[in-house]
Amino acid sequence: MKTIDMEFDLVVIGGGTGGPMAAVKAKERNPKLRVLLIDKANVKRSGAISMGMDGLNNAVIPGHATPEQYVKEITVANDGIVDQEAVMAYAAGSFDMIQELDRWGVKFEKDETGDYSVRKVHHLGAYVLPMPEGHHMKRILYRQLKRARVEITNRVVVTRVLTGPDGEVAAVMGFDCRTAELYVIRTKAAVICTGAAGRLGLPASGYLMGTYENPTNCGDGHAMAYHAGADLANLECFQINPLIKDYNGPACAYVTGPLGGYTANAKGERFIECDYWSGAMMQEFYNELLSGNGPVFLKLDHLAEETIQEIETILHSNERPSRGRFHEKRGNDYRKQMVEMHISEIGFCSGHSASGIHINARGETSVKGLYAAGDCASVPHNYMLGAFVYGKLCGENAAAYCAETGHATPDAGAQAAERARILAPLQRSGGLTPHQIEYKTRRLVNDYLQPPKITRKYEIGLRRFAEIREDMESMSAGDAHELMRAMEAHSILDCAEMAAHASMFRTESRWGLYHNYVDHPERDDENWFCHSLLSRDPQGRMALRKKAIEPYIVPVDDEERTAYQRLRVASSAEAA
Repeated sequence: MKTIDMEFDLVVIGGGTGGPMAAVKAKERNPKLRVLLIDKANVKRSGAISMGMDGLNNAVIPGHATPEQYVKEITVANDGIVDQEAVMAYAAGSFDMIQELDRWGVKFEKDETGDYSVRKVHHLGAYVLPMPEGHHMKRILYRQLKRARVEITNRVVVTRVLTGPDGEVAAVMGFDCRTAELYVIRTKAAVICTGAAGRLGLPASGYLMGTYENPTNCGDGHAMAYHAGADLANLECFQINPLIKDYNGPACAYVTGPLGGYTANAKGERFIECDYWSGAMMQEFYNELLSGNGPVFLKLDHLAEETIQEIETILHSNERPSRGRFHEKRGNDYRKQMVEMHISEIGFCSGHSASGIHINARGETSVKGLYAAGDCASVPHNYMLGAFVYGKLCGENAAAYCAETGHATPDAGAQAAERARILAPLQRSGGLTPHQIEYKTRRLVNDYLQPPKITRKYEIGLRRFAEIREDMESMSAGDAHELMRAMEAHSILDCAEMAAHASMFRTESRWGLYHNYVDHPERDDENWFCHSLLSRDPQGRMALRKKAIEPYIVPVDDEERTAYQRLRVASSAEAA
């Protein structure tokens, strides 16, 4: 098999949201820098946003919120398990990024005075900024990539970050998903922007690609960071979201909430007073389903016609245009009935929870020369704007790092081993298909890892995952595209094992439904007010350790600490 050797100063892995920003900002910092943006799809239509989004969920805009207020909001929403300095780095860069996107041509909703029209969904503050024409986002980003003269390679699947003699970044390795040609790209630094691990649990529909998250985001960035020696943080804090039943798209509280929509039970009653995604909110959602008051619905049928038309325009034309077609075929009409909701499959996503590749306020991982941004990184509740801000931080800081360092020599043994791993499925015939391996892994994730968490189930799950790892020795691929699915199956299994080990390590319950641990039902701040870090030990096993919470830079008082534990709307009997 032909191997293509390349050399750059900086390689950015992932062309969705954070990746293009990282590449552009690295080139702006140093125009002479050789920067490669690499994507397994095509950067014009890749990543979780695909075309664009319907709004910013966490816009910190002067006059509406301060960075300090936002840091407090995220600290409270995440049960205090945050690096406030890293959250503050986002918050402090939020408004500048919004203004820059505005200059680039992104259309944000503004009021009659020309001020940004910010709305409230969060429990404590107001941070939602609609984007009426957000479907142009990817086109705008691509224009900036070409303007900055960033080199782009599409349809190449990166599988590993190779390190040098001192554990520093030395190269990335992968293959073309159409020709299976191998790539070895020497680089001084790399930025991982591969999004969420969205293909971890199996959707209720059973469709492998019917996930809440973009299904191409399968956790490959989490896996490559792990194998490169980086720390991953709080992987027991799962992403679980409310979604439209059978559609696997968001219920979109960020759009409907500010316009009067809300989550309701089968009686049409509002049972939570804040639809902001948090583990506490998802626990209340889950409790309502089990209470006999389910199913749970998105209620819009009480709204005025012009309001419903506005909601439909936003939801059915920007982020997920298929949503309108789904409702039409299902016979759903926001005006006439509530729309059934459900609970998503589990995944890793810092955008909606707090798990990911551990980074600091500069976007640096624990591996020298390796950075991460967006949903794969560990800054909690970061969303799309956070991917942009941390993409910028990673690009600028990686550019400065590249100016001060030379190319390291990648480990020859690791390179040979990865070559053999990639090509092995192509050299087999009649074996198990990637589809079979992936389906079995994700079905077992649902069977054994889905909260509420039980130790005995996790032990069984890990044993079954080990069996699947043995099965992978007979996995075959008939062509380059199927080879991509085979390598994704490896990443999914890595993430499943990481999720299990991390969950069993934290012997308490925290983050509502995200880490509802039946064997340890109480929150234990005395022993577990800390981060959990997972890494690869010298024997190649998954190892976990505690990391103390960094001193807060924004104080949170006792009353505020429990704000997200008081989301349920009291019934009339309770109120009396």
